[in-house]
Amino acid sequence: MGVLFIVATPIGNLGDITLRAIESLKSVDYVLCEDTRVTAKLLNHFGISKKMVSFNDFNEDQKMLAVISDLTSGKNIALVSDAGTPLISDPGYKLVRTAIHRGIRVESIPGPTSITTALTLSGLPPDKFTFLGYLPKQGGKRLKMLEAVRQNQKNLKSTTIIFESPFRVLKTLESIKDIFGDIDVVVCRELTKLYEEIRREKVSQSIAHFSQTKPKGEFVILF
Repeated sequence: MGVLFIVATPIGNLGDITLRAIESLKSVDYVLCEDTRVTAKLLNHFGISKKMVSFNDFNEDQKMLAVISDLTSGKNIALVSDAGTPLISDPGYKLVRTAIHRGIRVESIPGPTSITTALTLSGLPPDKFTFLGYLPKQGGKRLKMLEAVRQNQKNLKSTTIIFESPFRVLKTLESIKDIFGDIDVVVCRELTKLYEEIRREKVSQSIAHFSQTKPKGEFVILF
């Protein structure tokens, strides 16, 4: 049978790709990607000509059995996300789980992730951390989850890390202030990219800033 390669790709700066990632992308029969346009830019940059197949939250269930069939017949396939390590708040979990159950070999090619990048830049304690991915869109559910985090922090005393989109970052910051008060937060934006921004301040200051300055890019919030 073939091998399913889980290939981490840069979160912004293309120079962060690993040699193993390049070798793996060159060796496979085709690449599963969230957005073929995004992955095409990566492959073209490194001179890699490879068939790409769209594989995202909307079609994962539909395409998974065909991918498993290809792996069973001996094809090697790479799974990438638009940026960073696949499966981390991105599609692919169901495929990996099914491949493992079918006895198909799965290899992870480690590399960049905004989680540890943000953690090491934050200045917050890195020895223990809780990663929550994206918080619920609904206000009530978001507050309920943050309240559970507040209770959890009493025992674990760990740094909390969440992802957020520019469209909801203000609401999330306001929810954090509602539950935790005016605590210190670290807001990371566009990590490793040209306009990277790291803000270390009170959550009220972050709210004031992004109320006046339209949020752009992808965010990681730590507290």
